[in-house]
Amino acid sequence: MYNPNANMGYGYANPPYNQQALDKSLQLVKEAVMGEREDELFYDYLISIAPTQEEKNIIASIRDDEKKHNRMFRQIYKDYTGKDIVGEENVKFEKPTDYVDGISRALFGELKAVEKYREIRSGLPTRRHRDMLFEIITDELKHASKYNYLYTKTMTHHENSMLRNNHVNRGRRRNHRPFTLDEWEKVIDPLVHKAQNEQHDSKDIILASILVGAGYDPRSAMRIVEQWESKNKGG
Repeated sequence: MYNPNANMGYGYANPPYNQQALDKSLQLVKEAVMGEREDELFYDYLISIAPTQEEKNIIASIRDDEKKHNRMFRQIYKDYTGKDIVGEENVKFEKPTDYVDGISRALFGELKAVEKYREIRSGLPTRRHRDMLFEIITDELKHASKYNYLYTKTMTHHENSMLRNNHVNRGRRRNHRPFTLDEWEKVIDPLVHKAQNEQHDSKDIILASILVGAGYDPRSAMRIVEQWESKNKGG
């Protein structure tokens, strides 16, 4: 049952409170804290495999926020029940297959947590505790943005590495280095000729040239531009 005491703060927002909603919120709070040790192992592992110090620092800052959230959840639970949450220590966690998989899991985990924490907030009867949940939810949304940044950065780097090292050959040239002007002339001439004969505009030549500079051969580059044009016109 609800256990009001001097530490609750701000009084009651809308008495009488809904006991069923409060019980549900407290159960969700307990579940969130019970996974604390597993989350800690996950974050420590993700930090250990992060490729740069910047990324390690970002994930570490998220981990520290999560520790703060657990302290806040424990306080909320004790304010209402007078009891402490005892978490499990001997837990295992499923390692991500790689860094990208870990970031993806963390990103969707943050978004899922937001949904759960909104439900917790709706069942809390005092303004003080709802404000605490608002702070936690705001942090989770910031975390999702940070993970999205890490994911985008990693995938961009991965794609650039593939182009440089020719790990995937889908019409890309093997030696990815800057063209000289003489080489650019040889590249552009067949593109111009094709564009003139098939009534392509200058934009097509420019786009295809950019792709060639990124490592595609001229024929593949023009085909990609044509597919892009067809898609846009179709939309």
